[in-house]
Amino acid sequence: MSGDAFVSPPPVLWAQRNSVIYLTICLEDCRDPVIQINPQSVYFRGVGGTDRKPHEITIELNKEIIPEQSKQFQTGRTIELILKKKEEGPFWPQLTKLKQRYHWLKVNFQKWKEEDDSDLELLSEDNLEDMMRSMGDLGTGSRPNFDNDSDSDDTDKEPGINDSNTGAKPGNNFSSSSDDENDEELPPLESP
Repeated sequence: MSGDAFVSPPPVLWAQRNSVIYLTICLEDCRDPVIQINPQSVYFRGVGGTDRKPHEITIELNKEIIPEQSKQFQTGRTIELILKKKEEGPFWPQLTKLKQRYHWLKVNFQKWKEEDDSDLELLSEDNLEDMMRSMGDLGTGSRPNFDNDSDSDDTDKEPGINDSNTGAKPGNNFSSSSDDENDEELPPLESP
């Protein structure tokens, strides 16, 4: 790192797939960051955060990446890097070349995916919505249409609500005597 005073590293989140590494540099309001993506490292320098302090870091990567095919996006709160792995295949055991813990580096669980699941794509909100829509009628693709219901809410009767035809009163869920004639006889209870 450069300069006389200590410059702290920004918080960094990471996740991976078979072919890419996702890096998220968490530094709010970072103006004009310096980012250098090399085959074996990523360099970042910028001023930001609530205290507007300088941050700088060089991340020595576990394996090589292809800088020309890597991408970067800056939002108000983060800087997103998508690093294309040189060799597609098994997941890296860790992001950095040295196997040690860094206080500034954490796993991005929102983007993390197990290696076994890597051939399946994550559901975006649109895909999730389509999936839920298709499940409306147990996956047949059609949804029940409640708008064309021929009964109106005015004529629907709830059991136990005053109904002039049966003589039932609110709170009284007993059936009328005409219903008793249609009921089957229950066998007597056995005594112990």
